[in-house]
Amino acid sequence: MFNTPMMNSKEIRKSFIHFFERRGHTIVPSAPVIPHDDPTLLFTNAGMNQFKDVFLGTGRREYKRAVNSQKCIRVSGKHNDLEEVGRDTYHHTFFEMLGNWSFGDYYKKEAIAWAWELLTKEWKLDPARLYATVFETDDEAERGWKEMTTIDHSHVLRFGKKDNFWEMGETGPCGPCSEVHIDLTPDRSGLNLVNAGDPRVMEIWNLVFIQYNRDEKGNLTPLPAKHVDTGMGYERMCAVLQGKKSNYDTDLFAPIIERICEITEKRYQGEHASGTQLETDIAIRVVADHVRMLTFSIADGGIPSNEGRGYVMRRILRRAARFGRNLGMHQPFLFPEIREKQEHIERVIKGEEESFNSTLDRGLEIFESVARRVAGSGTGTRGPGSRGVFPGEEAFKLYDTFGFPLDLTELMAQERGMSVDAAAFHALMEEQRARSRSEGSTPAGRAIISGTKEDARKFDTSGIEHRATFVGYDAYESEAKVLR
Repeated sequence: MFNTPMMNSKEIRKSFIHFFERRGHTIVPSAPVIPHDDPTLLFTNAGMNQFKDVFLGTGRREYKRAVNSQKCIRVSGKHNDLEEVGRDTYHHTFFEMLGNWSFGDYYKKEAIAWAWELLTKEWKLDPARLYATVFETDDEAERGWKEMTTIDHSHVLRFGKKDNFWEMGETGPCGPCSEVHIDLTPDRSGLNLVNAGDPRVMEIWNLVFIQYNRDEKGNLTPLPAKHVDTGMGYERMCAVLQGKKSNYDTDLFAPIIERICEITEKRYQGEHASGTQLETDIAIRVVADHVRMLTFSIADGGIPSNEGRGYVMRRILRRAARFGRNLGMHQPFLFPEIREKQEHIERVIKGEEESFNSTLDRGLEIFESVARRVAGSGTGTRGPGSRGVFPGEEAFKLYDTFGFPLDLTELMAQERGMSVDAAAFHALMEEQRARSRSEGSTPAGRAIISGTKEDARKFDTSGIEHRATFVGYDAYESEAKVLR
């Protein structure tokens, strides 16, 4: 389909970075996916995170142009692709974002011209397969595409705020953006599929032009300095340049999937999979994706826990464990990609898996029993095709006693054509929090355990004379005395 040079993933990343380095950009290392200096973020979710102070006008850099490949995680909040992961072939919890930035230096015309040059001259993508979208009132960006590139003018399309306007938050820096989409249809007939959520025409690059500040009343005023912030999906671009139909067929995922198949003795088909084979493929893709997210999170200092980003990590690990169980994986599985800190990563993931495995089978039995009862009684049926509503009380029991996150129960219910009474679940959760607040502190003789009730029973320290001091605010590790 493309007359592009065959490059592996490392060569593609290197090619992008060196292209902009030759044009005066400073190479900036990726920030950790665990943002240790930004309490507003659970995870680094975009390349611009480490430059946020520049856009807000509270910080400066010694360079005006930057380029990097940023490790990103999107599993919560506005940027949440979790439900799509595995079910399609191009969404991920962990991914890399290739980006270039201008801090009050070049602007729309240069950003557009260089994007076109890299895609069509350096990487030799077919210009007839590329579309550029611009914000509905951005005449400057439209002129940039038509004057600075050889794009077919009918391929420059205007869209509204939903698709082509970027905002850091409800207030603060913002501006229009211009996205590059690639048409992967066999006959290049994808005009009407741009921004339609169809994988045959896929966004590959977003050029953001930060030129306004939005105040508390919603008014836009021009910024004294205009900035460029671009982001390219690395995994998607690897699939395009390697001629693959799926991100999971690239050299970024192929070794992981090969290892999963080796351990589970399952076959991964990929394109045209259906029925039980499709379910197997989905499970393999979920495990492959989630283990990358966990590996990089733990390598950058994250630890699974019951709060904040640690709880998100625990949810992801348990989601992966459940899909692994569908593949016949009853023992902890591990496919680390990072040699540095590998022993630490293995220890953390293996410990979490072993803890969850001890309750997973019993929790699955209870879920199946309740699901059969609900389906048989027709409780809460919601129209054609619905098999009922899984009670929130039972979902809370699975969470509280067996460590099943709500979204895991919702996933299993969805697979059976059911929904979960999330309102009842959250009401019970709030009741539990209220009880915890009223109790104030842990009774003497009881250890504080981050886990399920099953875990807590194993760690009852009643009757032991001891005095404990919490050191977790200052360190991840500490020496301790075994009391019994």
